[in-house]
Amino acid sequence: MKLYLLLILQLCISPLCESKQIAITFDDSPRKAEGYFSGPNRAERLIKELKSHEIEQVAFFSNSNKLNAEGIQRLQAYSRAGHIIANHTHNHPDFNKMSLDDYVQNFLLADSKLSQFKGFKKLFRFPFLREGNDNKKRDGMRDALKKHGYINAYITLNNYDWHIETMFQAAIEKGVSVDLERMRKFYVQVMMESIEYYDEMAQANLGRSPKHILLLHEMDISALYVGDLVDELRRKGWEIISPGEAYTDEIAQYQSRRIFPYNPGRIGEIARDRGQKKGLWHETLDKKYLEKRFSEEVLNRNLEN
Repeated sequence: MKLYLLLILQLCISPLCESKQIAITFDDSPRKAEGYFSGPNRAERLIKELKSHEIEQVAFFSNSNKLNAEGIQRLQAYSRAGHIIANHTHNHPDFNKMSLDDYVQNFLLADSKLSQFKGFKKLFRFPFLREGNDNKKRDGMRDALKKHGYINAYITLNNYDWHIETMFQAAIEKGVSVDLERMRKFYVQVMMESIEYYDEMAQANLGRSPKHILLLHEMDISALYVGDLVDELRRKGWEIISPGEAYTDEIAQYQSRRIFPYNPGRIGEIARDRGQKKGLWHETLDKKYLEKRFSEEVLNRNLEN
């Protein structure tokens, strides 16, 4: 009996017994909604899914140029439900294509407009994850975030969920019959493949699984399937945590000295700084790859290679 208890104790102090942790975030809110759901219906469904799956808090990284009456209503609904409203710039500019001064002003405009929401927190996520394509821009925005009390809301788990949404909406617009069960399986499978890939990369470079931050977008497929994704994560031993808790991980303090015109996310940054040059973007972050799988797995069409 003592030997059995000792074995259990050894297992539980080993890395295999540690629960992996993940926070969920949504970019581009309140995102255009003219397809499967209307904006209010999307928000209602998303809030319901998060609550029913006991996800207490997520973050909605928001663009303030979308704050018409309906957009304000949507963000208020998320805020009232206990979720974070965060800064994703005014109009989602590409930092690679504008000056530092203009970018800072865009960021500050969003700060002033988004602060009206009760759930507003000073978290900033760079559109396209682009943090500056030269030293002046990179360091200038780092200084601006620090000056205004912001956290750089990096991500660790990258994906192209937005392209899956594009394919889904295009099929509906064309009148193609989309089997929602096949769509659910495809979405969950693709997302899990990406999540597990970046977690393995993290463990290879950090020796551990950090507090992860998952990048999603405020879209119809998120409202439809985020609960199914969470179910699969929990089935595989993941714990859902708040964004606030996730940003207490020590990698939140990591600042690469390298310039990343196209940023793969925090885990990709660390891996590149440690010498990894290939595989910083998983295969699921490839449009043609996703289009082939969508056609085969969702639309049930066999395509030639």
